[in-house]
Amino acid sequence: MEDERKIDISRTEKTIHRVVDALCKPESYEVVYHRPGQENVMPSLETLTEVVERLRMVLFPAYFSDSEMSLESMPYIIGNHLEKVQRLLSEQIKRGIGLSRDMAYWQACIECEERSRDLSRRFIATVPRIRKLLASDVMAAYEGDPAAKTPGEAIFCYPSIKAVTNYRIAHELHLLGVDLIPRIITEMAHSQTGIDIHPGATIGERFFIDHGTGTVIGETCEIGRNVRLYQGVTLGAISFPKDEEGRLVKGIPRHPIVEDDVIIYSGTTVLGRVRIGKCAVIGGNVWLTHDVPPGTRVIQERHSESVIIVPDRMPR
Repeated sequence: MEDERKIDISRTEKTIHRVVDALCKPESYEVVYHRPGQENVMPSLETLTEVVERLRMVLFPAYFSDSEMSLESMPYIIGNHLEKVQRLLSEQIKRGIGLSRDMAYWQACIECEERSRDLSRRFIATVPRIRKLLASDVMAAYEGDPAAKTPGEAIFCYPSIKAVTNYRIAHELHLLGVDLIPRIITEMAHSQTGIDIHPGATIGERFFIDHGTGTVIGETCEIGRNVRLYQGVTLGAISFPKDEEGRLVKGIPRHPIVEDDVIIYSGTTVLGRVRIGKCAVIGGNVWLTHDVPPGTRVIQERHSESVIIVPDRMPR
């Protein structure tokens, strides 16, 4: 028995040695290895989680920790959170630059640390605007869902409010030109809620995703005010143009435009740079790749895979 055990250990060691040798060959790790160094330390998910949660406490006072906050203590508590956020975020922005840019950029960018501090300060200045937008999102959720008893229930319980909060934080960082960090922040919410919103999307006030799971909003989407989506809605791209060398052309507008007061019901997929006109209603399980005129509704035709446009309005 002892001899068999030694043989088994020996075989295991040999297997591990072979695998280690294979994994340490340059052709194996060329794409996936992050070379360490002072100038390109990885962003910290733990720290970014703290940043977002502190911001959540600022944006929704007394809901998430600090539940005993009074009007008298509010300035001190909010100021303390924002000061901490600014310091932590500055370091993470710097790390994001190091991971996103090549070494030549880093060597040329002698003021990266100063730039990171400046970007974090400029972000802090956007927090009142973020709160104003989120307040409108909360009211859209409360007023649009008969199951919501109070606005506070939407703030504390609704996954869409959590996902949209992360999105609105990340979007402001995206607008400032911050590398990588915005995408990490939205993906944090994606993993927790199943709602995938790219930080590059533009979304107006009073935005509500009812239920939310499986909703996808692409990078170049433009969504107006007072828009409501349901679970499983995809606002995606239908094609991916390539350059002369066969590489995908990035950053071009390729996702839908959704105008004000639109409702899109569950399971619907809207693809390409199509325009959904104001006050249109898109029924459930529709596959849509063309423009929709304002004030109309699109429904899945019964017993058919085709869709029809109905000129009168669906009840809202």
